[in-house]
Amino acid sequence: MNTKFGYVKSLLIILMPMCLMAQDRVLKTNMEVITHHKVTIKGKEITYSATTGTQPVWGDDGAEIAYLHYTYYKRSGLTNYDERPLLISFNGGPGSGSVWMHLAYTGPRILKIDDEGYPVQPYGYKENPYSILDVSDIIYVNPVNTGYSRTIPLSGKDIDKTKFFGINADIKYLAEWINTFITRSGRWPSPKYLIGESYGGTRVAGLALELQNKQWMYLNGVILVSPADYKVLRVDGPVSDALNIPYYAAAAWYHKKLSADLQSKDLEEYLPEVEKFAVEEVIPAYVKGGFLSETLKKDMAKKLSRYTGLTEKDFLDNNLTITTTYFWKHLLKNDNGYNVGRLDSRYLGIDKSLSGNAPDYSAELTSWLHSFTPAINHYYREELNLKTDVKYNMFGDVHPWNNENDNTRDNLRQAMAQNPYLNVMFQSGYYDGATTYFNAKYTMWQLDPSGRLQDRLSFKGYRSGHMMYLRKEDLAKSTDDLREFIKNSLTSGKPAKY
Repeated sequence: MNTKFGYVKSLLIILMPMCLMAQDRVLKTNMEVITHHKVTIKGKEITYSATTGTQPVWGDDGAEIAYLHYTYYKRSGLTNYDERPLLISFNGGPGSGSVWMHLAYTGPRILKIDDEGYPVQPYGYKENPYSILDVSDIIYVNPVNTGYSRTIPLSGKDIDKTKFFGINADIKYLAEWINTFITRSGRWPSPKYLIGESYGGTRVAGLALELQNKQWMYLNGVILVSPADYKVLRVDGPVSDALNIPYYAAAAWYHKKLSADLQSKDLEEYLPEVEKFAVEEVIPAYVKGGFLSETLKKDMAKKLSRYTGLTEKDFLDNNLTITTTYFWKHLLKNDNGYNVGRLDSRYLGIDKSLSGNAPDYSAELTSWLHSFTPAINHYYREELNLKTDVKYNMFGDVHPWNNENDNTRDNLRQAMAQNPYLNVMFQSGYYDGATTYFNAKYTMWQLDPSGRLQDRLSFKGYRSGHMMYLRKEDLAKSTDDLREFIKNSLTSGKPAKY
């Protein structure tokens, strides 16, 4: 045999698998994999199809500039889907994949975790007996660079990032993408709902009006899960600072840092007292700043200490306003030395030293990534039959992100005003220190200054954190709240008029 030919042949044998592997690092821009499954929800077996695939994003010239990966669950065996609700689900970040609510909240499969949400091994997933697939079909969408979604070209070079990475750009291209999906899947007649978690709350608030005014698609409901309202979060000042106090009080109550009389109260009996204090006393005190008298300053420090578990000195040393990072670091500093989690302050972390004004890491997020990352990768490959070497981005690069011209809160109000069918529900965990529950209440209160839409606005609170559904008891409660919300916002033939 020719030695040279033998060498080339051997080289080709070696390189062919490498080439195939390289090709597997790219998903087609228009593909779908369909599988069929069943799940038992509230004691009743539900059969469904799962479609996981990609759909392009087109530029102004009609060229493909990205593709989004999605997973679409559709209940089987129904003869008419026109009246079947469809829930369109987004997570936040921005830059986060849709994994969180997909594999821990509303979907037909759920993480193997303990009843409080902590990881257990072996990692994996199981049936979700609380999934809302019994009442609604669901699509989980991964925006550009999250999950398996990518820009085109895949290298990211010469990409116009302004088309994707910003509040208004994100809303615009996702609304177009949703229009295409609804058309392809034949779901125009269906009652439609958006659900968004964290930054996803900002996203779906903006999408509600964008879908109505630019895609002529009207919704029945918007659910904001632990929403990030940047009109508050990015603005320092008396109101923003005071809105943190009820969260501090909740976390202190959980960790038993309060006096016996407060600790003996149930959390949901205790928090209204603190909310009243924050609105009626803390905001006026903070407004006066350095002109608050020494007597009133000491009195306020004493009250703040009583409700939050920190010391009077903590508040006096910090001009009465404690940052969230300081709180996470110092709440348990003099007890066991642990810091508490940012997104869920039930979780504990260990820092290199007790000194400092912020924890070394987010204890809760580290814990969650323990269980979510292996589960979602295993789930797509083994159950949904999506075989790829493309990495699932739990968090993707979406920087620089343009936060300018954020009118999403008022956009949601306008969408509600224009659409008598549209209802909005807020869901928040009391121990969430990133997008606090009282922040969400404040957003709801401020959404419609006229007060004429309040009968279509509701708030639900839970005894956990940012992802309240990780706690089994709250998963059961929050999914029932979703069912009730969907049921109550179906029109049953009632015309859309005032």
